[in-house]
Amino acid sequence: MDLAQRFRDFAQREVSGNSPLYHRRAIDIADDPPVLALIAELPTDKQQPNLVLAAARVNGAIAVPYRDFRAQLIARWPSIAATALARRTQTNEAGRAATLLPVLARLPGPLSLIEVGASAGLCLYPDRFSYRYGGRALDPADGPSSVVLRCTVTGPAPIPDRLPEVVHRTGVDLNPLNAADRQDRQWLEALVWPGQDQRLTRLRNACAIAAANPPLLVPGDLNEQVAELVHTAPSDSTVVVFHSAVLTYLSALTRAEFVASVRALPCHWVSQEGTGVVAEFTDLLPERDSNTTRMVLAVDGEPVAYAGPHGQSLDWFGPA
Repeated sequence: MDLAQRFRDFAQREVSGNSPLYHRRAIDIADDPPVLALIAELPTDKQQPNLVLAAARVNGAIAVPYRDFRAQLIARWPSIAATALARRTQTNEAGRAATLLPVLARLPGPLSLIEVGASAGLCLYPDRFSYRYGGRALDPADGPSSVVLRCTVTGPAPIPDRLPEVVHRTGVDLNPLNAADRQDRQWLEALVWPGQDQRLTRLRNACAIAAANPPLLVPGDLNEQVAELVHTAPSDSTVVVFHSAVLTYLSALTRAEFVASVRALPCHWVSQEGTGVVAEFTDLLPERDSNTTRMVLAVDGEPVAYAGPHGQSLDWFGPA
C-alpha cells in the first residue's frame, strides 16, 4: 500500500471521530513528501501510523501546530526511528474485555486463559473489571473495579449475570511488556491516542491490577508456544486461547498456520480480529452499513458479532 494512503486510511477509518489531533496529523503527514520519505526509510512493518506517532510522542515530538510538530519530528528522527525499530504496536486495550466477556462467560468454568499477542496481558483479567452494558451492571464479587468498561450492545448478545472464574492467566508475545515497569507503561500510554483521557485512565488502572497479580507471559512466536501453553494449563479447567487485533500483523502464511494449529488443540478458540483478517470468515459475515473499523468476534471459528476496536460496541448477529 502507498504510504501516504496508509496514513489517510488511518485518519479516516481509525482516528476520525476518536482523536481530532491524530486525524489532522495523519492527513498532514500524508500530504508531506519529505516526512513520508523519512518514514519510508523504516521497514514496511514499522511504518504503521500508530507506531510512528507513538515513537514521536515518547521522544518529545508533541507540538500541536503541524509546522512545529514537523520540525520536532525531523530534528529528532534518529531517536524516533530507533524507538520504532525497537518497539511494536502493542496497544493493550483492556476495553476489549467488554466484547470478549459474553463469549467467555458462556463457557463452563473455571477458565484458563491463554492470550496470544498478549502485550502486557491486560485482557487476561475479565473477572477483575466492572462492566456497564446499557442499564446492565456487572461487578467483581468483591465490589466495583477501578476499571469500568462501558459497551453499547445491539442484537441478542448473551450478557452474563456474573463474571467467570479465572484460575490461570498466561500468554505469549514476541516482546512481553511488564505492567509494573515504568518504561513499558510509558510505551503503552504513548499508544493511546491524544484526547482519549478515559482510555488513558483505564489503561493505568488496568496496569495496576495486572502488576498486583502478574500473569505468566512468555516471549516467543505464537505458533511455537501456543501448544505448550495449552498442554500445561490446569487439566480441571476449560482452556481458552484468545487474541484481539493480533493476526493482522502476521503474514498470510503464518496466520493460516496459527488457525490450523489452534483448531487442532484441546481448547476453545476466541478471536477478535479485523474484517478480512481471517479469510475463512469472509463469507459468513452479514453486511454492514458503515465502513467504520470493526473487528469480528468469533468462537471456535464461528463469527458471532462485530466489535468496536476498543470494546466500545458489540453488534451481535450470532445465536442468542
